[in-house]
Amino acid sequence: MSSEARKILVTSALPYANGPIHIGHLVEYIQTDIWARFQKLQGNRCVYVCADDAHGTPIMLRAQAEGITPEELIARVKTEHERDFAGFHIGFDNYHSTHSEENRHFAEYIYRKLKEGGHIAVRTIEQAYDPEAKMFLPDRFIKGECPKCGAKDQYGDNCEVCGATYDPTELKQPYSVVSGAQPVLKESEQYFFKVGDFADLLKQWTRAGHIQTEIANKMDEWLEEGLRDWDISRNAPYFGFEIPGAPGKYFYVWMDAPIGYLASFRNWCARSGEDFDAWWKPDSDAELYHFIGKDIARFHTLFFPAMLHGAGFRMPTAVYCHGFLTVDGQKMSKSRGTFISARTYLQHLNPEYLRYYYAAKLGPGIDDIDLNLEDFQARVNADLVGKVVNIASRTAGFIVKKFGGRLSDRLGDDSLHREGIATAERVAEAYERREYGRAMREIMTLADRINQYIDEQEPWVRIKDENQHPSVQDSCTVGLNGFRQLIILLKPVLPALAEQAEAFLQLSDQRWDDLREPLVNHEIQRFRPLMTRIEKEKIDAMIEASKEANAQEPAKASAPADGSASGIEPIAEQIDFEDFIKVDLRVARIVRAEAVEKADKLLRLTLDIGSEQRQVFAGIKSAYRPEDLEGRITVMVANLAPRKMRFGVSEGMVLAAGPGGKDIYLLSPDEGATPGMRIK
Repeated sequence: MSSEARKILVTSALPYANGPIHIGHLVEYIQTDIWARFQKLQGNRCVYVCADDAHGTPIMLRAQAEGITPEELIARVKTEHERDFAGFHIGFDNYHSTHSEENRHFAEYIYRKLKEGGHIAVRTIEQAYDPEAKMFLPDRFIKGECPKCGAKDQYGDNCEVCGATYDPTELKQPYSVVSGAQPVLKESEQYFFKVGDFADLLKQWTRAGHIQTEIANKMDEWLEEGLRDWDISRNAPYFGFEIPGAPGKYFYVWMDAPIGYLASFRNWCARSGEDFDAWWKPDSDAELYHFIGKDIARFHTLFFPAMLHGAGFRMPTAVYCHGFLTVDGQKMSKSRGTFISARTYLQHLNPEYLRYYYAAKLGPGIDDIDLNLEDFQARVNADLVGKVVNIASRTAGFIVKKFGGRLSDRLGDDSLHREGIATAERVAEAYERREYGRAMREIMTLADRINQYIDEQEPWVRIKDENQHPSVQDSCTVGLNGFRQLIILLKPVLPALAEQAEAFLQLSDQRWDDLREPLVNHEIQRFRPLMTRIEKEKIDAMIEASKEANAQEPAKASAPADGSASGIEPIAEQIDFEDFIKVDLRVARIVRAEAVEKADKLLRLTLDIGSEQRQVFAGIKSAYRPEDLEGRITVMVANLAPRKMRFGVSEGMVLAAGPGGKDIYLLSPDEGATPGMRIK
């Protein structure tokens, strides 16, 4: 660590103001909060800002359906978001909204700078228009057949089966997910950011250590294909900011959403008297870090850095991507009760249980993490209650009852204290590198060592002999000093527990370097339980409450994430019975499943259909791990003509239902079905 304090600005991705926070979202905010708290504990000047992402068509449509204004909707959701974040001790220094005057200012400023630099193009293009809803349709509000591979029900911007990207006008058999009507093409003048002007800069920046290697490799694919102009405008009706000098045209939500980082920080500056430019000018000595999900890496590692550079702002120091959350090895499920909202969790369990468990699982990469509920219970009980808190409960009573609550005036044996200082150096390095799992292992190793020392000293035995009382006071003082060090090391993860422990030890707000100085000749309070064990009944009750909450959740009037206005897609146009009977559906056993290299959504399946084995590529990677599929019985279209894909030939199609993403469900026949059996 440098002796000079760093200036650090930290952000998390902006949650969309169209629904509640859930435990999947919290992976990111807990990860970011731990890092920001660690920097502050180190004495660095760290500011953590965020905001609600409050613009776009989904919010407009939901507000219309609820009979309220978009402003009323986003104000209500913002209050709910801030409440839930506070419940999980997410310590934002400022939480704002993209529907703010600060964000309008920066969106217009950046746009003007890009335009002045010749990086904005205006072209008349054909766009999909819903004749029933009387509105132009964003890409994700159109579905149809992929123009590359023919897969049905694909979004208007990319195919989840073959991975192709395209314009929505290229879709075959398109339909609007707002009304179900077939879109018509209408000419419309649109505004484009010529991100390709910055291709050389981005190639250099993405390979200069600012992003993780896995993300840099993925961005290489975009850069090698050539960056197309990015459409940053949307037609009215639209909830957002109107583009200056372009009546009826609005900034696309993804254009002004990341600008919300600047807006929230400007809002903080106005309250704190800080100089905004000193943090955002290109030669600033401040550091800028974005924590985001790997699914939005393209916006944060290509488009946003180019926008910042083009407008004369500094580019990020680093963008840190993380993976997704599974629960008990599977995607979060509303029917199983594992799609758990932050509010439901808080009604049943201590938020710091989850903070610790996520920390124990998180590393610096983009791998998904799993919340295994049985392991969650066991690890929290063993580590936090059985190891850390147990140290104080085993020693404080002797100090209070026999020594007036006062610790010894010296550490007779300082070996554990020195071990704690050495551990702190390794833990600090791990926190800085976002290797939280390694940090937790180091901390629990130290906790084991302290508990072992107490076992060896046996104060409960020695207290019976008055001649041994001084050694009891000394050993309990050593134990409580170790406990104090553990609390400081865990403070970024468990701020509430740290606050309670500081009150018990009668200490002021502890900083990282405080753990170097021993706590001696100091009076403590009587110990009270700082954390209780997780009981399985609590977890079961949370799951049941989640099931009930999801069952009672009203259908959203706006298009949800899958692009469907009601959650159920419109029925496709009718076909004749003669057409249907041509489809040969066969029972298939998945013999092998493996990820396809350089494909985000595809799995390569080897299917046994009795008489032969087939290779099929399926866009289900977001919902299933390959090892969970092998041996499973499913259904495939056996007489589908083979199609050549970039990764090989697909010799059929497996059947699945669901809106996409993590919500994909492979069809399975009843028990007793065997490979090759035809479904009639």
